[in-house]
Amino acid sequence: MAQSVEDGLKDLYYGKNLSAKQTFEKVIAAKPTDDKAYYYMGIAQLALEDVAGATATFQKGLQAVPTSALLQAGMGRIDLIKGDAAAAKTKFEAASAATQGRDGDVARAIADASTEVKGGDRAYALTVMDKLLNNEGRKKKEMYTATAADYIEQGDAYRYLGGENGGKAIGAYEKALELSPNNAEAVMKEGMVNYNARLKAEAVADWTKATNMDPNYAPAFHELFLFYTTPKKDQLSWDKAAEYLEKYMKVADPADKLKNEYYSASISFFKKDYDNAISKGNAALAGADAIYKGKFSRLIGDAYLQKGDSLNAKKVMDEYAKSSGNKLEPNDYKLLSEIYGRVKVQDSVQTAVNDSLASLYLEKYATSDTTKDVDTYRNVAESFKKLRDFKRSAEWYTKLVNDFDDKANPGKLQDYFWKGTMEMYARDYDAADATYGTFITKYPEQEAFGLYWRGRANMAKDPDAKLGLAVPYFQKFFEIDGPEKAKIKAGQLMYPYQYLMIYYYNKEDKANLQIYMDKVLSIDPTNATVKQIKENQAAPAAKPAAKPAGGTKAPQNKK
Repeated sequence: MAQSVEDGLKDLYYGKNLSAKQTFEKVIAAKPTDDKAYYYMGIAQLALEDVAGATATFQKGLQAVPTSALLQAGMGRIDLIKGDAAAAKTKFEAASAATQGRDGDVARAIADASTEVKGGDRAYALTVMDKLLNNEGRKKKEMYTATAADYIEQGDAYRYLGGENGGKAIGAYEKALELSPNNAEAVMKEGMVNYNARLKAEAVADWTKATNMDPNYAPAFHELFLFYTTPKKDQLSWDKAAEYLEKYMKVADPADKLKNEYYSASISFFKKDYDNAISKGNAALAGADAIYKGKFSRLIGDAYLQKGDSLNAKKVMDEYAKSSGNKLEPNDYKLLSEIYGRVKVQDSVQTAVNDSLASLYLEKYATSDTTKDVDTYRNVAESFKKLRDFKRSAEWYTKLVNDFDDKANPGKLQDYFWKGTMEMYARDYDAADATYGTFITKYPEQEAFGLYWRGRANMAKDPDAKLGLAVPYFQKFFEIDGPEKAKIKAGQLMYPYQYLMIYYYNKEDKANLQIYMDKVLSIDPTNATVKQIKENQAAPAAKPAAKPAGGTKAPQNKK
């Protein structure tokens, strides 16, 4: 039987991109002037991560049908992918003008590119879809009959605009369901709206509903799989990920052998059968194209890492990095950072090199993934902390408190604390002082906590306790009450007690000195610094110097 564009579109709908490509190739062979076949074949190739192939398909289509507005829109999408938004907009405008904004395929092509591709104009996408669907003032013969696909595209434009447009996106998807009650794509995308609104339970319910509505709708199973592989504490579940990946595999594209081999190995990985994942990955690696060489290398390297074999993990990823000409993806850098951070060797010089490379790769990951995402930023900050690269950790905690408002980052209070702590560890005491000052202003209910740590920062700037930099903060800390102050443990109180004791010792303020000597002794009855002070006071020699040094060094007599 001759295959049609509609057959290919059905494959695209079900996520069978390679099958769709093959279907459109047959359509083109039978009818070389079918611009829709060329356009949707290019879309299938883009879904297969083949930008060069899609570009060639659109260009070949334009040679066959030079007046095709649809293929003009396709080339505009390629411009966007290459980062040339101005050239894309010119092609989109020309395609829209040629069809007077009333061609559904062309309007959806423009809107889809403008929403899905980075750098696209989402507001423009919505304008294009609104123009298509608005029949006001049109003559009867110019009236456009909307399809479910149109309303889904309109919903996508609203969804990508975000914020208060989420409700409008849901409304558009509901209109699609009125026209096509069993449209699983519309329900799945309602789940995406809910996920963006942090309504995760509702999102999972929508995606599950989509799979029940149409058990062959692979994209919904894939969304559930992605949900449970996302490294967030209320999502990540490798058992669930394996469950939904197995369900996805049952309805996935049988023509896409490499993808299926990759997911088969991934199922073993998520089930923590790392040896099997490595075996399957290595078996498929030899026949993999450039894209899947990266995917299989990451999978094999991560499997070795998870089973505790960091040396083999390093070998796999080093070989891949070399063979790819260091054209690595963000996740490659992330994995390399984790591997180098875990490699243990006896040579101290090599250990330092490995630590440095771990930080370098993590920095490359952080800067190559430009998505502003709180969890990603925090993951980077915490990873630098684990690598003991305190300066860079502080920089990313700074981004967490500066780049997001309180709604986007509800954990900002803890981020301020870690920002200051990392600045302390990096010995940037002035920055830590300023951070805790901001912390006190922003969170007045946490004043005691902020005062304590601001005192510690100033104590670090005044190691001899001669300038009294920490005195006003520690004194105010002792003056106030509240539940936050009660959380400061006795061992932590030794720092301000001892600092103030030595400060008053240096000032020859015997009354205050005695107060803080007594407080120190209440925690540590055999405190060596107190003992030294008493010996110095009893000696007839000149007054000795003193250092708090975190309460570990006793005053010494002058020679």
